[in-house]
Amino acid sequence: MGIINTPIPKIQELVSSQKEFFLSGATLHSSFRLQQLNALSNAIDKYSKRLYEALWTDLHKSEQESFLTEISIVQEEIRDHVKHLHKWTRPERASSVLKMFPSKSKVVKEPLGNTLIIAPWNYPVNLLLTPLVGAISSGCTAILKPSPYVENVSTVIEEMISEIFPENYIAVVQGDRNVNTALLEQRFDLIFFTGSPALGKVVMSAAARNLTPVILELGGKSPCIVDTGADVAVAAKRIAWGKTLNAGQTCIAPDYLLIQENLRAEFIEAYRKALKELHGKDITKSRHYVRMVSQKAFDRVSSYLSCGTALIGGMVRPEDRYIEPTLLEDVSLDSPVMQEEIFGPVLPMITFKTTEDVIDFVKHREKPLALYYFGLEEVGMRVIENTSSGGACINDVIMHFTNPNVPFGGVGNSGMGCYHSKRTFDAFTHYRAVITTTTHFNPFFRYMPYRMFSLVKKLL
Repeated sequence: MGIINTPIPKIQELVSSQKEFFLSGATLHSSFRLQQLNALSNAIDKYSKRLYEALWTDLHKSEQESFLTEISIVQEEIRDHVKHLHKWTRPERASSVLKMFPSKSKVVKEPLGNTLIIAPWNYPVNLLLTPLVGAISSGCTAILKPSPYVENVSTVIEEMISEIFPENYIAVVQGDRNVNTALLEQRFDLIFFTGSPALGKVVMSAAARNLTPVILELGGKSPCIVDTGADVAVAAKRIAWGKTLNAGQTCIAPDYLLIQENLRAEFIEAYRKALKELHGKDITKSRHYVRMVSQKAFDRVSSYLSCGTALIGGMVRPEDRYIEPTLLEDVSLDSPVMQEEIFGPVLPMITFKTTEDVIDFVKHREKPLALYYFGLEEVGMRVIENTSSGGACINDVIMHFTNPNVPFGGVGNSGMGCYHSKRTFDAFTHYRAVITTTTHFNPFFRYMPYRMFSLVKKLL
C-alpha cells in the first residue's frame, strides 16, 4: 500500500499549533517532562511486539537484533534522562570575575523550542526515538519524520506516538522527499537530521535560510585497519560482525579494510571462518542476516561486486534482496566501491606496508564517522592522534555507539554536533547566561570618566 504523504496544509497546521503549545509554557516544568518520558517508555513496551514484527517485515531484522540495536538503546536513553533530569535542568552557579563586582552569575537551561527530527531507514526506531528523548527532556516540541522506505515500522511508530501525545506537542509526519522539502520550508528552532552527507547538505542549506541550528549525524567511508600485532582471528570476527550487522546498513559499519600485507592470507581464512560462525553455512537461512531495504539499495550495493575480485561471497538473490557477505580484492581507488559509502555487506580490501602509509591514506580523505584499528594499543593511539573521525575504536568496531557516557557524532563530512545521554539533552537545550547585580552598591569605576583607572587597571 505504501506511505501516504502528509498534506502540506496539515504540516503547516502542525508547525503552527506546536509553536503555540510551546509558547504556552506547558513543557517547562520538569514534572511534565518526566511524565512524558515515562509515557514514551510504557508505549514502547506496549508496542514492542508490533515493532519487532514490522522490523522483520521491512528489513528481515530478528527480534534479538531489533532489541539490541533498537529498543534497548532507546529505553536505556529514557532511563538515563529520567534519572538525571532534575540535575540537568537545575541552574548552575558560575563564578564572576572581579570586573563584574558586585554581580553574581549563573547558567539557566532553556529548551530551544520547536524541533524537527528526520530519521533514516536503517535503524528506524532507535534513530528517531533517541533524539526524541532529548527533545522531551529538554522541554521542546517535536515533529518526527520517519523514513518511507520502512513503511511498516513508520506506520506503527505513528500509531504509537498519536496514542500517547497530542499532536500539538509531538507529531509524526509521513512521506517522501517532497514532504521533507515542505518540512524544511518551515521555521524550526532546531533540526536533528540523520542520513547521508549529500542530504545533510540539503538540510543545512534549508536551515541556513532561517539561521536554524542543526545536528547532522551523517556517514562516510569508515576505515578499518588491521595492522602488525593484531589478533587476526579476533579482528576478523569483530569486523565480520560489524560488517554484517544490519547487513552492513549501518552508518558506522567498517566501510573498507586496510590490512598489513603480511596478514592478508591469514585474514581471508579467518574472515571466512567468522562469517560461518556468525551466520551458518547457508547464510540465506540465517534469521540474523538482514536484507537490503529496497530494490534501489540492492541494485546499488550489488553493483559494487563488479569493482573487484570476490575472494569470499559474491552471491546475490534479487527475489529477496539478499547480498552475500563479500570480501573484495583488486579494487581501484577510483572505483565506486571506494568512492561511495557502501552501506551494505561488501568489504573492499587494500593492503599496506607501514602504519605511516595508513595514516597518510586516511587523513587525505574525507573525515569518516568512525575509524577502527586492530593492533597494538599504542600504535592505534598514534593513528588516532594523526587522523580525524567522529569516533574510534581500538581492537573493536561499532561499540563506541553503545556507551552512553561518550559522545556520538561526526566531524566535517560525517556530521556536526553529538548526542547520547546528557549530550542528547544538551543538543535540544540553550545554555543561557544570567547575570544578577545588586542595586545596593554601584561602583563608580565602571562608569565614565573612569576615575582611578590606573588602579583599576592594576587590579584587573
